[in-house]
Amino acid sequence: MSATEEERLARVALNRLAEPGDPRMAGLVTELGAERVRDLLLAERSLDGVRTDVAARLASLDPAAELERADRVGLRFVVPGDREWPVGLDDLARAGTVGERGGVPLGLWVRGRVRLDELSDAVAVVGSRSSTGYGDTVARDLSAVAARAGWCVVSGAAFGIDQAAHRGALAVDGPTLAVLACGADRAYPAAHRGLLGHVADAGAVVSESAPGCSPMRVRFLARNRLIAAMARGTVVVEAAVRSGALSTATWTERLQRPLMGVPGPVTAAESQGVHERIRSGAAVLVTGGHDVLELLGRPGEHLVEVPRAEPRPRDRLTTRQQQVLDAVPVARPAGADSVARTAGIGVREVYRALSLLEQQGLVRRSPGGWTLDRAARA
Repeated sequence: MSATEEERLARVALNRLAEPGDPRMAGLVTELGAERVRDLLLAERSLDGVRTDVAARLASLDPAAELERADRVGLRFVVPGDREWPVGLDDLARAGTVGERGGVPLGLWVRGRVRLDELSDAVAVVGSRSSTGYGDTVARDLSAVAARAGWCVVSGAAFGIDQAAHRGALAVDGPTLAVLACGADRAYPAAHRGLLGHVADAGAVVSESAPGCSPMRVRFLARNRLIAAMARGTVVVEAAVRSGALSTATWTERLQRPLMGVPGPVTAAESQGVHERIRSGAAVLVTGGHDVLELLGRPGEHLVEVPRAEPRPRDRLTTRQQQVLDAVPVARPAGADSVARTAGIGVREVYRALSLLEQQGLVRRSPGGWTLDRAARA
C-alpha cells in the first residue's frame, strides 16, 4: 500500500524527533503507524519507552516546510510504501538489534538521479579507514568488476576502503550508493565533497538522518545496518579487530545474507578482524569481483573457472612411463638395459615405454643410447 501524504509528514516529524535506528520508535511506528504515534506524542500519551515530554518540540516542527526546503537542495524523502522504497530494508524488522541501534528506518533522505528500487542488485564493500595500498587496490578492482556487471556498489563514503569502492564503480561508469551518518545534504568527510557529487550523479547518496544533521558515533553505528540491508551481501576488505566495518558484517549475518572477506597478510593488524570471520566460518573467502558475483548472482551466472596450471607433456604419462622417463639421463646416452636397471623395470617394458616417449618428443635415441629431449628437460 502506498504511503499517504499525511503518513509522510508524520514520518518527517518523527525522523526529526528520534535518533536514527531507535528501535523503540521503529517498533511503535511498525505497530501503530506514524500518524498514530505522532498524535499520541502530541497528546503526551504514554508510549513504550519513548519520552512523552516532547509534545512542545513535536508541535513546533513543520514537516511540510522541511520537505520543501529539502526539495530545493535536491533531496527527496522516501518512505515505506513508496515504489522507490528498497524492500531489503524491511528485513531489519526481523533482524534484532546490535547494541542500541536497529529497526526499519522511518524514511530515507535521498540525493541523486537514480531511483533506489533500480539498485536492488547491490553489493556492500566496506573496510578500514586507515587502509593499505593493497586494500585500496583490491576494493577498487573488486568494485569495478561488480559495477561493470551491472551491480550497484554500496559503501559509506569514508576514507580508506569506502572511497576506493566508490571510485572503482565510478571508474567504469557503474552505479554506486553512499550511505551517510549525517544529513544527505552534507559532505562528510568534507574532503569527499567532489566524490559524493559524482556518486549522486551515478547513483544516490542516502541518509536516515534529517537534512543538516551532523555525524555522530551513534549515527555511524545506525547507518551500518542500512549498508548491510541495502545490499544482497557484504564484502569486508581490511578490518582490524575493533573496526567499525565489522558492525556492518554483524548486521549482514543477522540479516542472513552472504558475508565475504578478502584475506590480507597474516601479520597485518588491518586484516585481523577479516581473518577471524573467515576462520570462524562466518565469512566466505573471496579474492576478487568474480568470486563475489559467483556467490551473489543467480544460479548458473558468473561461474568462476577453477584456476589450473597449464598442462605439461609429463602430465599425460602413466606412472610407469614417468618412472622410465626419470631414469633416462640428461646428457650422456644410456642403453635400454641401463635405463631398465635404474628404473627397476623389465627391459621389454622399458623398450615399449621409450618408443612411446620418443614419439612424444620427450626422449631422443642416438647410436650411444637414450637421452632426454629438450621438451622433457623443460
